[in-house]
Amino acid sequence: MSSTSVSAPLSDPPCPDDSHGDPILELEGLYHRWKGPKPPVLDDVSLTLRAGHVTWIGGRNGVGKTTLLRLAAGILLPQRGSVRLGELTPQSKGNLFRRQIGFLSAGDRGLQARMKVTQQLDYWARLAYVPRSRRAALVTGSLQRFALEEFAGRRVDRMSMGQRQRIRLAMAFLHEPRVLLLDEPRNSLDDDGYRLLNEQIEQAARRGATVLWCSPRGEDRVVTCDASYTLTDGHLERVL
Repeated sequence: MSSTSVSAPLSDPPCPDDSHGDPILELEGLYHRWKGPKPPVLDDVSLTLRAGHVTWIGGRNGVGKTTLLRLAAGILLPQRGSVRLGELTPQSKGNLFRRQIGFLSAGDRGLQARMKVTQQLDYWARLAYVPRSRRAALVTGSLQRFALEEFAGRRVDRMSMGQRQRIRLAMAFLHEPRVLLLDEPRNSLDDDGYRLLNEQIEQAARRGATVLWCSPRGEDRVVTCDASYTLTDGHLERVL
C-alpha cells in the first residue's frame, strides 16, 4: 500500500496515484435527501474503493459522511444510484453483501451493557455469520489486536469510553472483512488506542482489504491514506 502520513490539522499533502488495485466496493451516482426543505446531503456521489487502499473523507458535522457510510454498508438503500461489491448489492444479495463489511458507527452504539467483552465479540461474530468453528479463534485474535485480553471477562458497562471504543473497533475488524467502513474511529481513543487502530488499518490494507474512514475536517489525522476527499454541499471533492 502506498501511503501518506498526515499530521497537520488543516493541511493535506498530495496523495499518490490511487488508480492501481482491483475495485472492491463501487459507489455510483448516490443521491440521498432527508425529508424537509433542506437540499440533498448526497448528490451524484461516486467513489471506487480498491484493494489495499485506505481512503479518508472529511467534512464538517452534518454534511452527510455518516449517511454515505451507511449507504456503503447496505444499512440504508440509495434513493438513486448504486452500491456494488463485485456482483453483490445490498438489494439483491443483502446477507452475502453485509458479511464482507466491517462497520463502525459513530458514537457508542452496538454494545450490550450487561455482556462481558468476550460475549459481546462472540455475539457480533454470530451476527456476521462467522462459522461456529472459527468464532473462538477470531474472538481471541480480535482481543489481541486491540489489547483487550485483560478485560475479556469484564462487563461492557464497566469499561471506560476509550475501552468501549476499542471493543467496537474489535467488532468491526473481527471477521477480517474485505471492506472496513469506519465512522470517526478515533473517538475517545488515547494514544495507545490510536496506535493500535493505525496498525490494524495498515494490516487490513496489506491483506488486500479496502478501508474507508470518516472524521470531521480539521481533526489531527495520523492514520495513513491513499486518497483524501472532503464532502461539501452533497458533493465529494478530491483533496490534492
